[in-house]
Amino acid sequence: MRRLSLADIPAFVVARGDADAGAVLVKLNLLDGSATLYHRGFDLETGARIWDVLAQGAEADVDAALTKQRSFDPDLWVIELEDRAGRHMLDQEGLL
Repeated sequence: MRRLSLADIPAFVVARGDADAGAVLVKLNLLDGSATLYHRGFDLETGARIWDVLAQGAEADVDAALTKQRSFDPDLWVIELEDRAGRHMLDQEGLL
């Protein structure tokens, strides 16, 4: 998360999951009442790991989707980023 700090993008671990097997969800809070929730997936054409949108829209709706995911999998880690410009840097190798 050092790269996020260098780019002046605040990041917070808001839920700790299993240290060995917990998946990671990333919530991007745009600080205007909207947010996007990302999860790791695979590009079906290339097989590459990608960050894919799980939920997007009003922050309350994104939070509801997040709560639902955590009810299925309490081992999830949740990281929240805050950036009005929508920067998340998830496309950079080795960020998370």
